Amino acid sequence: MRTVLITGVGGSGRTTVAAATALATARSGRRTLLLSTDRAGALDEVFHPAGPAPAAEPTAETAPAPWSPPTELAPRLWVARIATPEYFRSELASVQERARGILDYLGASAVAAEEATELPGADAFALMATLRAVHQAADRAAAARAAGGPPRGWDVLVVDLPPAPEAIRLLGLPEQLGRYLRRLLPAERQASRALHPMLAQLAGVPVPAQRLYETFGRWQEDLAAVRQIIESDAVTVRLVAEPGPLAARALRAARAGLALHGCRVDAVIANRLLPVGSADPWLAAASGQQQAALKELREACGHATDAPEPAAETTGGGPAGIPVPDISVPDISVPGIPVREVPHAGRDPRGLADLGPLADAVGPVDARPDRPAAEPWTVEDRLADEGLLVWRLPLAGAERDDLSLVRRGDELVVTVGEFRRVLPLPSALRRCTVAGAGLHEGALRVRFAPDPRLWPRDH
Repeated sequence: MRTVLITGVGGSGRTTVAAATALATARSGRRTLLLSTDRAGALDEVFHPAGPAPAAEPTAETAPAPWSPPTELAPRLWVARIATPEYFRSELASVQERARGILDYLGASAVAAEEATELPGADAFALMATLRAVHQAADRAAAARAAGGPPRGWDVLVVDLPPAPEAIRLLGLPEQLGRYLRRLLPAERQASRALHPMLAQLAGVPVPAQRLYETFGRWQEDLAAVRQIIESDAVTVRLVAEPGPLAARALRAARAGLALHGCRVDAVIANRLLPVGSADPWLAAASGQQQAALKELREACGHATDAPEPAAETTGGGPAGIPVPDISVPDISVPGIPVREVPHAGRDPRGLADLGPLADAVGPVDARPDRPAAEPWTVEDRLADEGLLVWRLPLAGAERDDLSLVRRGDELVVTVGEFRRVLPLPSALRRCTVAGAGLHEGALRVRFAPDPRLWPRDH
């Protein structure tokens, strides 16, 4: 299922751009679902200036929680909201039911649904569950259509995400949580479940019940399914920014964070552009400043042409930290991301009539195959010439001062600004020591030298 995730700089008009993108895609002839994480009613204001739309009744193609029943607001365009409170209460009840034995032993009383208040972070879990549920519904609808059934479900999903920093951490959450679950409940511990009843009788205390292990297993399956969705070629991110003094820097940081997690950016929306050539001095000055910021934003998207000479790579370093040289080279090795300019409407859009011109400027979502994306990290064999293996990590937008690398056993901990990811080393690199790293043309190259104690003698 083609999926576009809309995020960007806070206050740049992400929700409006998401609505315009969904409308343009629906007008192109594809059944489109716009999914929002916003609770402030921003979509209601965009689509219904006179008030919120009446709630739709659930249908066979829409599940209950974790999202509200979609409402059709225009031909081939549906809008739904992630139902975080309902999802949280449902999951809490499920976990309590599966852990009832332990709770009874401890004398703990369960939390009733009517007194349950969602915890911080529940939005992220609800969004992950919704992504999987919507894709499952789309797959079922596609299978039904292939069997001659009526047109149901959706062809395209547009998701209105929170601002970029929060969205990037959210997109990395399935992998991070999966790693934590594997550490807390490794496979060898799960394999001993058959001994639990006997151990409980000998020790006189309860041990995790079978249903609790099943809960962990279900969580792991759900996280793996969400990761598979995010890592598909059919899923891309669209960044929204209003050109200004800090927009380019925020955009670079967002690109670097998304690249760290292997997410693909298909376009940048320069929103709320003022008209140029105005006779009004105030408007002309504001437009001139915005155009200068727009030029810088384009350079941040890889459209720069002049590049300084690259500095030499730094060697050395150890397990505590790997130095990275200071190389300030534009991302000319990465194809420039399209920058789409959206003019300022003069007021906040209200209704489909106002959204129409914005939809024309943003354009519909393109078609992409729903298949696993190619592995972005590649290993270059330089053993014959330099005696090294080079691990290339594309990090468009990253800057040297924001980078940190730490080798921990068979993993490489990569930190870019406020974002961090733990990458398992390819098997060949696990038998090597780190020789240095360099940042050049939007890619981090980590050099590994074979460890004589672990490397085969014929190499």
